[in-house]
Amino acid sequence: VRRVPLRRMKSLRQRLQEQGLLDSYLERHPYNLAAKYFPGIAVEPLENYMDDEYFGTISIGTPPQEFTVVFDTGSSNLWVPSVFCSSPACRNHNRFNPAESSTFLSTNDTLFIAYGTGSMTGVLGYDTVNVAGISVRDQIFGLAETEPGDFFYYTPFDGILGLAFPSIASSGATPVFDNMMIENLVDRHLFSVYLSRDSLGGSFVLFGAIDPYYTTEGISWIPLSAETYWQITMESVSLSGATVACSSGCQAIVDTGTTLLAVPIRAFRTLMKSLGASSSGEISCEAINSLPNLIFHIHGKEFPVPPRAYVLRSNGYCSLGLQGMDVPTEEGELWILGDVFIREYYVIFDRANDRVGLSRLP
Repeated sequence: VRRVPLRRMKSLRQRLQEQGLLDSYLERHPYNLAAKYFPGIAVEPLENYMDDEYFGTISIGTPPQEFTVVFDTGSSNLWVPSVFCSSPACRNHNRFNPAESSTFLSTNDTLFIAYGTGSMTGVLGYDTVNVAGISVRDQIFGLAETEPGDFFYYTPFDGILGLAFPSIASSGATPVFDNMMIENLVDRHLFSVYLSRDSLGGSFVLFGAIDPYYTTEGISWIPLSAETYWQITMESVSLSGATVACSSGCQAIVDTGTTLLAVPIRAFRTLMKSLGASSSGEISCEAINSLPNLIFHIHGKEFPVPPRAYVLRSNGYCSLGLQGMDVPTEEGELWILGDVFIREYYVIFDRANDRVGLSRLP
């Protein structure tokens, strides 16, 4: 049982905003959040991480080389920058040097992941990966050789550790948690996530266990509808007792790698109007006290997200923590339950039983 402490840092959005660069960046880099979730294609538009604020530390190699990574339940690959990378984004981040690791094994296999702002290319290698004291030997990972500069240059993390299923791993790479299970390094085939609501510490990913301190309200278990992302079926979404979206049922992905609630475009417009926000999502900070809970109806139960959770404050301004997107799926519309949702619940990702557990936080 190992706990990885996560630290909350200023998001890329805040950093660009403070430097007066946000508007020009968004103009130069329009993106489609939905691209990450097209089935069967390893496409990760990393603009998802513009608002991401939770990061943890891992090490790779012998002796260990440390990296700050996003623990991302919406992707399956592990990759970090390498010394072979000359992109500006690599030069101001930690880079893995295989020549300094006695346990590194090289391959001739390449890795390519497309982003909205360009593409990350690299090679695959094997080495010991240490996650909170769990040493995973011969873990396959990507050594980035090129990265899209403008975006990654400003990010406070070095790489990504994907925690979704092997079925969506690029280049057929075995995910880190799968190797933890294969090598019997975890007591139970599950991991759990707690994200703090404030800037204080305490956030974590816990491998192999459920912390009973965070489950005093009981656990609601929800079966997965697909073994790709952590995908579940929702019955509807309501405000003040009235259904406002997903009226015929829809799919949702529980994704630690997305900060906002990503909402189908039509539902997004309805919610903007119902909550009194502008088309860009801005809302009066005073309105928080009078707004209703946003309620997700999942597996016969209600999972509320209060306005203090879905209204984000930044530099004296308030905006809804929602983002419009559209993903064509066979099952209908798709929602992404990102950190805005996850902060309200202790989330258990159970691989042994293909289910997600939600326990409401006080």
